[in-house]
Amino acid sequence: MTSARLNSIIKLFETCRYKHDLYTVFGDWCECTAITMSNAVDPLQFANREARFVEIARKYGRETMATFSHIMGEVVMALEEGPQDILGATFHALELHDKARGQFYTPYPVCQLMARVIAGSAQDMQHAISARGFLLAHDPAVGSGAMIVALTEAIREAGVNYQQLLHVTAVDIDPRAVHMAYIQFSLLHIPAAVIVGDTLAMKFREEWHTLAHVTGGWSSRLGETKISDGARAAAVRAVGAQPSADGASTSATPVIESAGQLRLL
Repeated sequence: MTSARLNSIIKLFETCRYKHDLYTVFGDWCECTAITMSNAVDPLQFANREARFVEIARKYGRETMATFSHIMGEVVMALEEGPQDILGATFHALELHDKARGQFYTPYPVCQLMARVIAGSAQDMQHAISARGFLLAHDPAVGSGAMIVALTEAIREAGVNYQQLLHVTAVDIDPRAVHMAYIQFSLLHIPAAVIVGDTLAMKFREEWHTLAHVTGGWSSRLGETKISDGARAAAVRAVGAQPSADGASTSATPVIESAGQLRLL
């Protein structure tokens, strides 16, 4: 992907190359920006994250921190122009992808194709919504968040308001990837909990809630759903059948999972 916004972001990062390691600068920008967003909505994490912000800022002068702000402005404008993986594109354009780790983020057009397959038809989505009241998406290796961004685009095209009817739980083992995804989800107003953790080992250590998650009351909505899903699962086990999208029991596997959940993997 090439665009005027992407080129501007690259040039701004490049101005930091002569005084600092660019890989570190990119990671620090992502963390500082994520902290700024989190501290506006998550008072429980404010003190620790603010201390971390100050720690990072001390490494840079006023000029570099001003550049950080300018980069943020360009990222905001890029996402105002339309859904895209602007940070993943930046990471690759700056040639920061680490071949030893295999950190190659999926191109956004590929994510768009996969998202349309995963999301299913508008009828599939409506069945899931009628069963639970909203959709859930889980991404166990979120990277920069491109797949989720593409999924929200597919859901919106189907006439569903993802800002009110979709919640995302996303995990990545790399904190930098979590910060990238969190920034993009926040700016696109996607209700999400983005977690630093190892999905395979089921070990999680840090959680970032977007503004849309907080203002949408998703902690309460998800808590209520867990209670109702638990009772429903017990009833299903008792009769040895799978529930359909409308709550009835059936021996067939539904198009949408019994919990009304869209899985990315």
